Amino acid sequence: MKFLIDNWTLVAVAVASGGMLLWPALRGAAASGLTPGNAVLLINREKAVVVDVSEVEEFAAGHVVGSRNVPLADLERRLPEAVKNKTVPLILVCANGGRAQRALAVAKKLGYDKAQVLAGGLKAWKEANLPVEKA
Repeated sequence: MKFLIDNWTLVAVAVASGGMLLWPALRGAAASGLTPGNAVLLINREKAVVVDVSEVEEFAAGHVVGSRNVPLADLERRLPEAVKNKTVPLILVCANGGRAQRALAVAKKLGYDKAQVLAGGLKAWKEANLPVEKA
């Protein structure tokens, strides 16, 4: 105990450096979503529905195979008609994941409790060499 009191600055520096080392891991866990590999498993095993919240032009340029396009601005109005069954898993996708994160709150509000975001969006999907189609 005397060592801790006499060397409080060393202890403070050690605690601060440990916190800085852990920060990226903690921040990454909070902002995480579904990995492309886990998304494929969810699609294949649980018949998850992929909803792309990108604009129509972006969707036409390239999207996850079999996904449905419901732009973020129309999500609250059009999601119930695009995905009628609220019990199936829902995977929200956009170019990088930012809009999909905002769409997650809307989907949860509408009762899609199994909604998840594809972490990294379409960019991560392409980097994982998964199939993309153009409209």
